[in-house]
Order: sequence, then structure tokens, then C-alpha cells
Amino acid sequence: MHEVLHPENWKTPSGYANGVAASGRTIFVGGQVGWNGDQVFESDDFVEQFRQVLRNILAILQEAEAGPEHLVRLTWYITDKREYLSRLRETGAAYREVFGRNFPAMAVVQVTALMEDRAKVEIEATAVIPE
Repeated sequence: MHEVLHPENWKTPSGYANGVAASGRTIFVGGQVGWNGDQVFESDDFVEQFRQVLRNILAILQEAEAGPEHLVRLTWYITDKREYLSRLRETGAAYREVFGRNFPAMAVVQVTALMEDRAKVEIEATAVIPE
């Protein structure tokens, strides 16, 4: 498994870990956007694209016989910080729907654009399957 790293005098983070230590087989998932397996966007809604991104990551993890419990890092790239912040509750619900209560180390970065014009969010993931 992995160990969440949290200094005891720090405030507990909500929905992410400050750090994770893990050993085992490492899986690197390239940036996933909110399109389906046929590379078609079914929605321009931020939360729906986010949900699809998570499903895409989960599908790739399953190819390695892994799941969301093996995630140790997520890096999100979003195109609109205000939209993200205004939809935190819905985003959190979508996250728990797909990944459950598995909260790896995370970073969220606003970018001016993503390579796919319709994409509103892209996420890279790292997972570790224990040996």
C-alpha cells in the first residue's frame, strides 16, 4: 500500500494528501481529457468533462489491474479557475462517485489552453501497485 505523509501540526487537507510514500509497480497515466474512448467530447460542461477524465484514468488503471486506491498523485490542468472554484461541490461529488474516498497528493494548475480546444480539464496520474 502507500503511506499518507502529513506533519502532525498541520491542518488536515480536504480531498487530497500533502504527500504520499509508496513502493511497488509504478503506473504513469498521461494527461487525460474529457472525451470518450473514441476521442469524442460528449459535453462542454466542466463537471461532466471532469467525470469523464476520471473514468478514462480508471480505465487505464484497470488495464494494469489497479484502481483508484493505488493512486499516489494527480496533476490537474484547468482552463478556468473561477468555473472550477464555483463547482467544487459538484466536482467533489463526481470525484467520490468514480474514485471513492481515495485522496492522493494533488496539484491544480490553471492554464491558458489545452491541446484539445474543447477540453476544460486535463489530468495526469501516477499510481503504485504494491509488490
